[in-house]
Amino acid sequence: MDKIEHIGIAVKSLEASNALFAKLLGVPHYKIEEVASEGVKTSFFQSGPNKIELLEATNSESPIAKFLEKKGEGIHHVAFAVEDIVAEIARLKAEGFTVLNEIPKQGADNKLVAFLHPKGTNGVLVELCQEIKER
Repeated sequence: MDKIEHIGIAVKSLEASNALFAKLLGVPHYKIEEVASEGVKTSFFQSGPNKIELLEATNSESPIAKFLEKKGEGIHHVAFAVEDIVAEIARLKAEGFTVLNEIPKQGADNKLVAFLHPKGTNGVLVELCQEIKER
């Protein structure tokens, strides 16, 4: 894994949280994007070399809605940048980690993503992110 790509934070209101994080970080969000397949709308902030992703549920069945219901607002996941997500999934499976989606899927911010089950990572949902390269 190359670096922390971003920290994902589950929020009830993207609009209210965008205003809060803009004040906190001193910069506006640079992108809002909906990932319909996951039932989520995201907003990204760049703070120095670091990124924060705010996640708002778009329906009551989405993973974010379930997270908010169970745990409330807060850190949802830590995402790590990888060069080859397929190879990294295979490596982590061989190391005994439980991969929630063995075939990478389209995520926000032009990324292929896969997740590791938090039961095997000390309660932290881990996301693997690979930049989608244009051909």
